[in-house]
Amino acid sequence: MQIRETIGTPKFPVSTKSLHSELKRRVNEYLSQQDIVGTGNRKLFSKAIILISLFVITYIHLIFFTPPIWIAVLESAFFGCLIAAIGFNVMHDGSHGSFSKYAWLNKLASSSISVLGASRFMWGMKHVTIHHTYTNIDGVDDDIEVGVLMRMAPTQKHYILHRFQHIYFWFLYMLLYIFWIFFADYKKYFSKKIGSISFKSMSFAEHLEFWAVKVYHAVVFVIIPIYMLGWVSWLVGFLIATFVAGFALSIVFQLAHTVDETEFPLPIMPENKMPDEFAAHQIQTTANFATKNKIVSWLVGGLNFQIEHHLFPKISHVHYPAISKIVKDACAEFKLKYIEYPTVGSAIKAHVQFLKSMSKPVVA
Repeated sequence: MQIRETIGTPKFPVSTKSLHSELKRRVNEYLSQQDIVGTGNRKLFSKAIILISLFVITYIHLIFFTPPIWIAVLESAFFGCLIAAIGFNVMHDGSHGSFSKYAWLNKLASSSISVLGASRFMWGMKHVTIHHTYTNIDGVDDDIEVGVLMRMAPTQKHYILHRFQHIYFWFLYMLLYIFWIFFADYKKYFSKKIGSISFKSMSFAEHLEFWAVKVYHAVVFVIIPIYMLGWVSWLVGFLIATFVAGFALSIVFQLAHTVDETEFPLPIMPENKMPDEFAAHQIQTTANFATKNKIVSWLVGGLNFQIEHHLFPKISHVHYPAISKIVKDACAEFKLKYIEYPTVGSAIKAHVQFLKSMSKPVVA
């Protein structure tokens, strides 16, 4: 077994025949020929309006109109789905600058993460900067650092608890949203680190935004509901909504990188250089799923086209189905495996198989 030995952030080699450059050339040529702007369009904008409107309406109905218990339970679960859907479809594109060709509209879309109670600054550093650059690199990519509870890379230390991770992950994933809002953001804020990487000092405005969002979330998601509904009703509804949101957010991102066939390359030492160029690395560490299912694509904001997203994060997910054909052809030419699962079920099965393989003790 290769042990991680990452010191600082690794570099990617520069190839004379760059796959990344070739892919960008082909995709830009396609967009130009079709007279398409790579950012969002009316379909995306209308979806954003629908999701945010449903979010507000559902919140108001749950808190101020007190529906019967069985309706409240269903609405709480639906509210959790809306939290995840806004994250997938609005915030995610906005944070990558692909929601709109206008910078102010991208900032507004990315700020929807604040409505959900999370820090826009921390998400930008963790996901946009670190994860998208150093995907599946143990010791750098914070997305595969779950601590002692789960082993998400072959170079991570094995504990007895991991023998059962393919069983208890269902519940653990439900806790993601609560963990993110009430612990992870604060840990990053006070430690000034995301995983092993220190981030730049926050400006006064960024500090102010961080605390304003946390106060807002406490008032809107905790104080007002408890005042209107009582402690028990709030707790039940809050747990249902956050468990549903947490599981949806977790499983979609995990299906993209921690499945049977994705790789976990490490830098070559002492140069601290990755073995493959950036585009090849992204393709080897990423997987697609259910790309022919339009309902899934609509709900998860095109994140089932994760390969295309990692190669072209500044292009909106509404264009990924067309772009995927270009990427597939290039992968065949460059002899790279294009990892894709036909359904959500088959992708989950591949994820469970991966967790099982990681649950076994390391053989020396």
